[in-house]
Amino acid sequence: MIPQIVCVAEESVVLVFTMWFSLAEHCVETSHGVLHVTVHGAGNVRRPAILTFHDVGMDSKSCFSTLFKFEEMQEIVKNFTVVHVDAPGQEDGAAIYPAGYQYATMDQISDMLPAVLQYFNFRTIIGVGVGAGAYILSKFTLTNPEAVEGLVLINVDTNARGWMDWAAQKLSNLTSSLSDQILSHLFSQEEMSANTELIQTHKERIAKAPNLINIELFWKSYQGRRDLNIERNNTFKCPVMLVVGDQAPYEEAAVECNSKLDPTTTSFLKVCPSPVFHPSKLTEAFKYFIQGMGYSKIISEGSCDSGGIIANIAESSKNTLAPSVLKRK
Repeated sequence: MIPQIVCVAEESVVLVFTMWFSLAEHCVETSHGVLHVTVHGAGNVRRPAILTFHDVGMDSKSCFSTLFKFEEMQEIVKNFTVVHVDAPGQEDGAAIYPAGYQYATMDQISDMLPAVLQYFNFRTIIGVGVGAGAYILSKFTLTNPEAVEGLVLINVDTNARGWMDWAAQKLSNLTSSLSDQILSHLFSQEEMSANTELIQTHKERIAKAPNLINIELFWKSYQGRRDLNIERNNTFKCPVMLVVGDQAPYEEAAVECNSKLDPTTTSFLKVCPSPVFHPSKLTEAFKYFIQGMGYSKIISEGSCDSGGIIANIAESSKNTLAPSVLKRK
């Protein structure tokens, strides 16, 4: 039976109730426009909020619902506030931008996030980003290191496009539809060739999206991203978990990013197939990551498998923590 949903609107906040969970949708004013933000979870301000940012061709719901509704993920959701941020104009029901609209750059979208933290009075976050969202959270973390306790970057590419990529994109613009271009960004060639139900569902969703113009603007903004110039002496000050899909379009970029980060505070996980849409391994790894950050009492001992590469994630995320943080354990 489908649960009844009741929406109550009051100014810029919409409350959505179901028999399983409650959500609050907010419109947050920033220096570069309005961000649509969805909040659910524990509401515990003593812990960092888990802030997510989605990829191109998706909104927060289509990108993260599979992961955060996964049964094993509920232990985290019930103990942390989860904040899903939608890029400008990407949320369901967003107004269509007019012709000639100057869409925000990746840097500008990153600069919008401090307003979100201030709006909800969050002191720190654990960032979870996919693709374009991973880039945006990377930029935010480099600019605001004190605000980020941990970072999970899925299919990240912190580099600007090279000339070969630029030429390939120009050709793709002439020969491929927008939905096909974005699908090639989201999925591996192997997954595309298999043309699974998942691929077909996302292709239809993008092609029929009423805000397709907005999606294209976000796509172009991501294509125009600049190099974040991450090096060992210009890197993240928090523990980082890099996750990439096996044979994913940005697998090489993620491997390169991993080589530039501090190996004592960085963990690298390759998941087959797409980690966001098949969340079992990602959830397990995320639990270890949370444990390593000093929140071990929140995650029950039996909720994670022991040993192996995933277990080492806890140690990597612990290595950058101050003594005051470690006292949480």
